[in-house]
Amino acid sequence: MTNTGTSASRADAGTIAAIRDFNRLYTRQLGLLNRGFLGSKLTLTEARVLYELAMRADVTAGEVAADLQLDVAYLSRILARFRKRGWLSRKASASDGRRQHLRLTAAGRAAFRPLDGEAKAQIAGMIEPMTAADRSSLVAALGEVRRAVAPAKDTEIAIRGLKIGDVGWITHRQGLLYAEEYGWDVAYEGLVAKILSDFVAGYDERCAGAWIAERDGVILGSVFLVRASPTVGQLRLLYVEPRARGMGVGRKLVQECIAGARARGYRKLKLWTNDVLVSARRIYEAAGFRLTGEESHQSFGKQLRGQMWELDLNPAQRQA
Repeated sequence: MTNTGTSASRADAGTIAAIRDFNRLYTRQLGLLNRGFLGSKLTLTEARVLYELAMRADVTAGEVAADLQLDVAYLSRILARFRKRGWLSRKASASDGRRQHLRLTAAGRAAFRPLDGEAKAQIAGMIEPMTAADRSSLVAALGEVRRAVAPAKDTEIAIRGLKIGDVGWITHRQGLLYAEEYGWDVAYEGLVAKILSDFVAGYDERCAGAWIAERDGVILGSVFLVRASPTVGQLRLLYVEPRARGMGVGRKLVQECIAGARARGYRKLKLWTNDVLVSARRIYEAAGFRLTGEESHQSFGKQLRGQMWELDLNPAQRQA
């Protein structure tokens, strides 16, 4: 019998501990364990249901239960208490009489207003000592947590150009990811830093380009085009965040780079990679690149096999 998941459990122990520690922090900070939510007689769950009803018009009990992941019978008891207090009204749907739309009454909204105001005041007090930069960082971090635990799968992935902050971020992420996934040492991060430093220092949009993939403002990957010669461009530093793999991000970035190389008049596009980067090599091959050479080398603390790939960009090749 194999002991599956043991190494994963050890690796995840730190993550689990960190999440539990953060849970204890925010439940204490926001007073979520107090007997009454924000000094009211409502439980936290009742307050969340009241909030959903206040924020949405003509919602059904089933929709509230699904959104809050509540047991339907438990929610029904909460709604019954709200009706008894005169906070809730029900109306049959015009399209389907079996569906009951829920709405807060004037009394229900009156009960919600002080809770809403108190919640806003509590958060305002918490962030008041922060600088504007700290607040922006907090909002970005909260968004990152939300995307990690509940990604919005239907949000479109956008491709944009280089912006302030991208160079440092991409250097940081590539250094970390290649260390975690392939055991490469700091020399690779240094190489990325040098390539991007040279890219920025000598940037000329007539012969170079950068494409950044992002969703909801978060970078998912990137690729760069540089001038190798008057007729040859070079694709450099393709990478895709682990969470975005399998979504076509790498393929889209490579296609953008190819189109950019053609638009700049290059006749050929080349790249250098290593054979351990299997997913990237598959993308290059699918895009029409052909392997032109291989050579073993000692780099980044590893014995590797480098590969050169090329793509013919001439018009006759495109029409064939």
